[in-house]
Amino acid sequence: MTTSAVEPGSAEAEETFPYQRQCPFTPPKQYDDMMDEDVVQVTLTGSGLRIWTISGYHTIKELLTDPRISASRKHDNFPFYFIAPPEFRTETSFIGYDNPEHTKTRRKAAVTFTNRQVKRLRPRIQEIVDDYIDKILTMTPPIDFHREFSLAVPMTVICELLGIPQDEHDFFIEHGTCLLGGHSTPEQRQAAIVEVNAYVDKLITLKEKEPGEDLLSRAMAEYAASGEEYTRRDLFNMIRLLMNGGHETTASMLSLGTAALLENPDQLKLLLDDPEGMIEPAVEELVRLATIGDTAIPRVALEDIEIAGKTIKAGDGILCLGLNGNRDPEVFPEPDKLILERGTRKHLGFGHGLHHCIGADLARLEMQLVWTTLFQRIPSLRLAKPFLEIPRKEGAVIYGLWELPVTWDVPAEG
Repeated sequence: MTTSAVEPGSAEAEETFPYQRQCPFTPPKQYDDMMDEDVVQVTLTGSGLRIWTISGYHTIKELLTDPRISASRKHDNFPFYFIAPPEFRTETSFIGYDNPEHTKTRRKAAVTFTNRQVKRLRPRIQEIVDDYIDKILTMTPPIDFHREFSLAVPMTVICELLGIPQDEHDFFIEHGTCLLGGHSTPEQRQAAIVEVNAYVDKLITLKEKEPGEDLLSRAMAEYAASGEEYTRRDLFNMIRLLMNGGHETTASMLSLGTAALLENPDQLKLLLDDPEGMIEPAVEELVRLATIGDTAIPRVALEDIEIAGKTIKAGDGILCLGLNGNRDPEVFPEPDKLILERGTRKHLGFGHGLHHCIGADLARLEMQLVWTTLFQRIPSLRLAKPFLEIPRKEGAVIYGLWELPVTWDVPAEG
């Protein structure tokens, strides 16, 4: 069946995708049947398109390396969850490019995200983490940990990478939430794009005149060294990707991961007893469990593809469900449990293949430093509200929490 629109209110549109999780870390109930079938058609909320969902871990990995699928947003049936304004189709970053354009453009940004470059950032990121914990400790609990810490830390890191002043960080937090949060209207997204573009235009002009040691200046230098003339489109889209995805994804993981550890004190104790040995597997297991990018791997078939006895026609929209892949019991025994000791990088939390997350090592480092510092400095940290009552970003491109109320024991004065 070729992807097509459905009439609102029709039987086909009665239950639309994405579905709500049963609880913060439990997949939607509909995923059980979808896992069994591996390839299922669903109707997208908002756009009303019928698309294919892919569930199995091995099937997802195989498909994401298949040259017969495209990540380009320019296809008519690209699986957006909303009626996408033109900028979402024509002005995208390299995550929406196919090769050879993808590799050519991604390479300019990759100079900042090599493992060696990320390790050089460690002392500064540790300072940023400590500074925000210092700030928290001056506040009277309870506070919103998501707003005061989870959003602030990765945004400060990204803004410093791009050379953006501290007093302008809130601008990007607000606009990133508008573009990726799930509650904004198409009109609000359009307005956010216009405002971000205006700022980025000024930033590019500044770096052209006064280059520094920031990512943007280095990307321009990479173009110059290769003999290529960069386009503002490429720079625009790279910056927007990093500002929006670079902070929203890590912020969501910091809040969800912190909540998961607080809700699983036996696992938190394992981490606290051996932070140096446990932190790397802990990060991987928390990323697997949360799978915040469950619905963030959309593709379009370039030609007919046979999967599990079903034919995905050329032009059909496809969505690889990372959450189902990361809960495949054949790959991850007892997949719904948080088991830090089994932490492995074979999960799909950072994607797979050509479009594997360019900032994965940076995100890992931020999470490692946060969770080896936070609970040591605030050992009495705890949720100030039952976890199941905390509002979640259901239906958002990046899953997460709208807030995370926490409290701790304040030492008595005197």
